[in-house]
Amino acid sequence: MEVLRSYYQALLAEAYAISGQADKGLELLADALASVQKTGEGGSEAELHRIRGELLMMRGEAEDLAEESFRKAIEIARRQQAKSWELRAATSLSRLLHKQGKQDEARRILSEIYNWFTEVFGTADLKDARSLLEELAG
Repeated sequence: MEVLRSYYQALLAEAYAISGQADKGLELLADALASVQKTGEGGSEAELHRIRGELLMMRGEAEDLAEESFRKAIEIARRQQAKSWELRAATSLSRLLHKQGKQDEARRILSEIYNWFTEVFGTADLKDARSLLEELAG
């Protein structure tokens, strides 16, 4: 049960984000990240950091804190060779960079991981990434 705990907490934190309850989501993520540190179970760690960044943005925190969370999520996903988590984190970071007017960096970061995928372009995450890449190109 403990092994899946952080994954379920990530899902719940994302539900809090959807319902506009950023503070509750951030509290839950703090607990989940502490659990990851304690147990060493890090299968969802990248996603926890990505969602943290999204919640920080939602709450209007300084963008540098959200950017730090997204970059940490990408770093962890790369280390774990978790391409789907990396794509999600790169999409989140690229969206933030686009908002900051850093289109070239946003496009580069997202293109690197997006181009890794050679099959199954119908997933929601790949469609989202492709849509953002098209926006960055235009």
